[in-house]
Amino acid sequence: MCEPVEDDKTSADYYFDSYSHFGIHEEMLKDVVRTKTYQNVIYRNTFLFKDKIVLDVGAGTGILSLFCAKSGAKHVYAVECSQMADMAKEIVEANGYSNVITVLKGKIEEIDLPVPQVDVIISEWMGYFLLYENMLNTVLYARDKWLVNNGIVLPDNASLYLTAIEDAEYKEDKIEFWNNVYGFDMSCIRKQSIMEPLVDTVDQNQIVTNCQLLKTMDISKMTSGDASFTAPFKLVAERDDYIHALIAYFDVAFTVCHKLTGFSTGPRSRNTHWKQTVLYLEEVLTICEGESITGSMTVAQNKKNPRDVDITLKYSLNGQRCVISRTQHYKMR
Repeated sequence: MCEPVEDDKTSADYYFDSYSHFGIHEEMLKDVVRTKTYQNVIYRNTFLFKDKIVLDVGAGTGILSLFCAKSGAKHVYAVECSQMADMAKEIVEANGYSNVITVLKGKIEEIDLPVPQVDVIISEWMGYFLLYENMLNTVLYARDKWLVNNGIVLPDNASLYLTAIEDAEYKEDKIEFWNNVYGFDMSCIRKQSIMEPLVDTVDQNQIVTNCQLLKTMDISKMTSGDASFTAPFKLVAERDDYIHALIAYFDVAFTVCHKLTGFSTGPRSRNTHWKQTVLYLEEVLTICEGESITGSMTVAQNKKNPRDVDITLKYSLNGQRCVISRTQHYKMR
């Protein structure tokens, strides 16, 4: 683990250590949507990598570095802070790429690259809710420090979306459960549980409204501050139903390829390990077709631990059967 902050008892303490275990890498590698998209981008767009110097940020097992080396990269610098860097070195050697891939163990912000500039930065930095774990800032730091003019960042575009769902059964099981536990009132825990977004797979049939684009990020041009934002939304009901939660998901795109390539983590797409992020509402909303929930979502790094995300949701519904306006706060830890 690289220099844990002594007084920080949230996920930053365990972030790098959690990536030292092979289990988390197994889950990511077996996420076919994720890994095959990267493989296709690299193998089908060799012109982006041929004879280029590549920086792999948060390399893990080194799989993206191996793809790049096989696609003709001149040299790949694979930077990984967790103990998995030691395994990555062995993997590179076992596959005969030691002359092309250099594994560097450490934080991007602290290492010295053996070269002054790189042509390509590739990374799989996305977290739950796109921004959890805040690895994006590390990619932006590397971009500003080492990327040549007109160099490329892959992926180069990410978009966050919001929609509303009916989820009575699961809300009852996960949230309302605390109101009566074997005859005892534990509702103080309910208050905590509803503030913590749930990462889970949502059935597309649960979707009640349209999907609203909240934020698009151009990774090649944005600044780190752009990952904190307030975005308005308007979700229009497509049928009469109840709404128990809003869900967020993201899309990622590689726009510099011959053919636009990317993937979605939405409920209408093939499942990924990111699933969707479920934000339960305090009260059940009764909505009629054509009515809309309007509001805004504010997303910000947690001040104590920038790898965590604070979300503020303001929403209102002025409908035939339900009139409500309120603000809820969520913390991704």
